[in-house]
Amino acid sequence: MARILYFDCFSGISGDMALGALLDAGLPLDELTRALGTLALGDAHVHADRVLRAGVSATKFSVHEHAHDRGHEHGHHHHDDAHDHAHAHRTLDEISTLIDRSGLSAAARERAKAMFRRLGEAEAAIHAMPVERVHLHEVGALDSIIDIVGIAFAMEWAAADRVVCSALNVGGGMVQSAHGVFPVPAPATLRLLGDAPVYSGRVQKELVTPTGALIATTFATEFGPIPAMTIERVGYGAGDRDDPVTPNVLRVLVGREDGVPRAAGDRVTVIECEIDDMNPQLFGVVMDRLYAAGALEVFYTPVQMKKNRPGTLLTVIAPPARSGELADVVFRETTTIGLRRADVDRECLQREIVTVETPIGAVRFKVARRGGEIVNAAPEFEDLAALAREKQLSVKDVQAIAIAAYGART
Repeated sequence: MARILYFDCFSGISGDMALGALLDAGLPLDELTRALGTLALGDAHVHADRVLRAGVSATKFSVHEHAHDRGHEHGHHHHDDAHDHAHAHRTLDEISTLIDRSGLSAAARERAKAMFRRLGEAEAAIHAMPVERVHLHEVGALDSIIDIVGIAFAMEWAAADRVVCSALNVGGGMVQSAHGVFPVPAPATLRLLGDAPVYSGRVQKELVTPTGALIATTFATEFGPIPAMTIERVGYGAGDRDDPVTPNVLRVLVGREDGVPRAAGDRVTVIECEIDDMNPQLFGVVMDRLYAAGALEVFYTPVQMKKNRPGTLLTVIAPPARSGELADVVFRETTTIGLRRADVDRECLQREIVTVETPIGAVRFKVARRGGEIVNAAPEFEDLAALAREKQLSVKDVQAIAIAAYGART
């Protein structure tokens, strides 16, 4: 019984709209704030407020920063407004350091860093400069960093087996950016959208921001109409403007397949190759680039090759629509001269993140179900390690306390 999450982008998508929609669909604000860690302390604080957009009740997620470090409050959908706040310009290395200060799981931290890498590569390509020299403008402001780190956590919390996105209403008109006035979609947005289906509707303003394009193309493995599903939760995330005719909201639908007929959405492509002649330092970069290009999983396995040479088997699990782009990354970034591709069926358990209060503090558990029955519940290792440090206990003792607390729940 696969869990489906559907982004309905009839009025575009931005970082704050995506977080607002997931908060509206049940993501607890206190868990999100905890995951942001020190990102949300000192320099900024986050809010989730109920607002109306063309009469529709929605959640508005916003970041309030101290004046010394203020990009525009990530209002997205308001590049046309006159904001005179100075943008914070940060490099990818500086942003990676900030992400490491968050309370995300290791996997979500890597996903957030890979998302920023994609942003940096898009900017670098547009401005014909090396990615190391790129200073991210609007998306380098603290509020955008909070959006991307927050969405990495929120999507892990949602634990969807399958993420589908509608065609994206990109809006129209012109947009003011740090580099001048551009037609909508802005160049970075257009590059990040790739081959996702887009259209321009009645509202002639910027509706899809670079962060929104990044979220849609990072997490969605399919684009199209609402899949056959039983809807369990609906969330509405508000943009800044209140358009009188079209609700300026992103709608998120969460539900289950329940055995209903569908297109082969749980097909994935496996890309493999063996490598025995590459500098080992490059393997870390290769993994980062593959995740940035949309890989679902990347892993390395030691193998013995011809002439008994030790080598490494590179395996990439990819959405079928991304397999060509990911094969390009493998050929560009490694020394292989060939690879194999195969489409396979994937079955995933329905997962959700549950917070369990223990005698020494809160621990998140990843709970997995099959056919509605719980088959596995595992504490998040980062939470165990953090509590072990704080309480000066061994990690295995904290793990035993957490598992006992989970078992004692009524």
